[in-house]
Amino acid sequence: MLPHVLVLGGTTEARELATALTGRPGTRVTTSLAGRVSRPGALAGDVRVGGFGGAEGLAAWLRERRVDVVVDATHPFAATITANAARAAATTGIPLVVLRRPGWRPGPEDRWHPVVSPEAAAGLLPRLGHRVFLTTGRLGLAAFAHLTRTRFLVRSVEPPEPPLPAQTRVLLARGPFTVADETALLRDHRIEVLVTKDSGGAATSAKLTAARDLGLPVVVVRRPPLPAGITPVGDVPSALRRLDTLDRP
Repeated sequence: MLPHVLVLGGTTEARELATALTGRPGTRVTTSLAGRVSRPGALAGDVRVGGFGGAEGLAAWLRERRVDVVVDATHPFAATITANAARAAATTGIPLVVLRRPGWRPGPEDRWHPVVSPEAAAGLLPRLGHRVFLTTGRLGLAAFAHLTRTRFLVRSVEPPEPPLPAQTRVLLARGPFTVADETALLRDHRIEVLVTKDSGGAATSAKLTAARDLGLPVVVVRRPPLPAGITPVGDVPSALRRLDTLDRP
């Protein structure tokens, strides 16, 4: 068995993977959290919170703690962490498995506007609508702060970091959400356009269905690319199978 697995976490998949791995005799699991959520849920195995000090710091930590494999199960938009993990793995020779839930895909009835960044999303909004449901997380809202004539409903698990747009109402909530609830939310706030990141997963996908049913445009921020040479797995069972191949003599 693999004696020590470091899981770079913060997602549902990371939690599920840690639970599965701790059930394997002889496997030690450490989950690392960035510390951006003040009250993370319970996790199986050991837990550490905070950064490593870049790729060099992570490489040193891997050596000191005798880690045998790293699983990057961070958010699809945690590009810096993933890049540091790739560099640290290459430096130390420790295998890296990247677990990424599949992204969302538009259907024939969807009115999606893909963009490469929150700044690009902000540039589209004046011609799409002036009542915006913004679900890009609590970071990076400064990209929309200059839109003083736009009304924003911002949903986040924790209070968003300033600066915020002048006309902003904050809704603190954690998924999963239902299509019925999302439809009611969009109607009640007279939302004209939805802005979201392509996070993937079922917990927050209901808003896309609700927007489609209401005929609303959706601005979707694309995921950052993975480092060169990395082929991710899409779910926990696939990650476990990949780890099993690494454990073979």
